[in-house]
Amino acid sequence: MRDPVIETIQSNPAYQQLRRKRNRLGLALTVLMLIVYYGYVALIAFDKEFLARPIGAGVTTLGIPIGMGVIIFSVIITGLYVRRANNEFDQLTRDILKGIKQ
Repeated sequence: MRDPVIETIQSNPAYQQLRRKRNRLGLALTVLMLIVYYGYVALIAFDKEFLARPIGAGVTTLGIPIGMGVIIFSVIITGLYVRRANNEFDQLTRDILKGIKQ
């Protein structure tokens, strides 16, 4: 049993545009996050000496700020996605739904 409202939405060019933009952004941010995360894991696995270098005269090593950078990077790209979703994607969704109600 097919729902005509769903079929109408899925055939709407604005919906297709929304899907393309959202999928492209999601894929790009996912690839970036995988590169950053697995790059850090690769450093841990293959270049422990680099990460074990102390910063200055203290006991903090280079691995700590790099690890924090991975966490901060994930927060930043999440914020980028949320900002774009709240501005652009939500407006496209409202336009699609407005066209259905008319």
